[in-house]
Amino acid sequence: MNALVTGGGGFLGLAIVRLLRARGDTVRSLARGDYPELRALGAEPIRGDVADPETVLRAVDGCDVVFHVAAKAGIWGPYEEYHRCNIEGTRNVLEACRARNVHRLVYTSSPSVVFNGRDQEGINESAPYASRFDSPYPATKAQAERLVLEADGDELATTALRPHLIWGPGDNHLIPRLIARARAGRLRRIGRQDHLVDTIYIDNAAEAHLRAADRLGPGPGSPVHGKAYFLSQGEPWPLWNLINGILAAAGVPPVTRSVPRGAALLAGTLLEHGYRALGRTAEPPMTRFLAHQLSTAHWFDISAARRDFGYQPSVSIDEGLRRLEKSFQ
Repeated sequence: MNALVTGGGGFLGLAIVRLLRARGDTVRSLARGDYPELRALGAEPIRGDVADPETVLRAVDGCDVVFHVAAKAGIWGPYEEYHRCNIEGTRNVLEACRARNVHRLVYTSSPSVVFNGRDQEGINESAPYASRFDSPYPATKAQAERLVLEADGDELATTALRPHLIWGPGDNHLIPRLIARARAGRLRRIGRQDHLVDTIYIDNAAEAHLRAADRLGPGPGSPVHGKAYFLSQGEPWPLWNLINGILAAAGVPPVTRSVPRGAALLAGTLLEHGYRALGRTAEPPMTRFLAHQLSTAHWFDISAARRDFGYQPSVSIDEGLRRLEKSFQ
């Protein structure tokens, strides 16, 4: 098939491109930067921004399916920047798909769209969107996911996937941040409990996107139509066991020091107010969203993804950690 991957130069986008090319699909990537890896894989790169409607129209032209992966990630920054990429960019992709008769759209969402700051243990897709958000990222991703699912119909079939904490070799976001904070002595356990948390290895996340796209056919026959799905390893781990496993793979000592949850939340609140008052654009060392994420359980029932499009994690966490360690050697 002819596929477009928005954000094809990113961690997940590149993994999706790699799998598509490996099975012989024609692939085009829309990304803001220049990524030689895309050309090496035989993908057609289009350099541009999803917030530009004309660029998106050109990118989707002639495609059978769009994997809309591009997003502004992170936990800090002006709401307008997140809105521009995550909401306006998604609206542009949807409108371009309709204008160019693209029949399938797989959207990369996030479990944070339902995160309410409390423990979430074994929840499924019936969980409602959060009523309030501590960060512009989940707030805008929730709005964008709604746009995607509401757009599902006979002409354009859509689905939203919610992979949780993607990691693995080549990660340019989560793992480098953990390593940098640990080496600087700024990484602390939050609270006394080591809660269970779901994650997903990069190869499993990419494979799930292809499986969902293949199952997402036009017309009423597919069970994937207009639905959101949690994605994970299906084997939640104690959070700090996993973080220390990732650090060990990089040759970094484990994190043993901790701070009370209340102290972390207070620090996050004060730092956010202080950074805003001073007009600082750098991310604070602690935020309310980060304190909540690091002090609560969040793992998910992925039976819907297994049932509807045959998702099955092929790489275990132990195997993923072995591959990650090898990538640092």
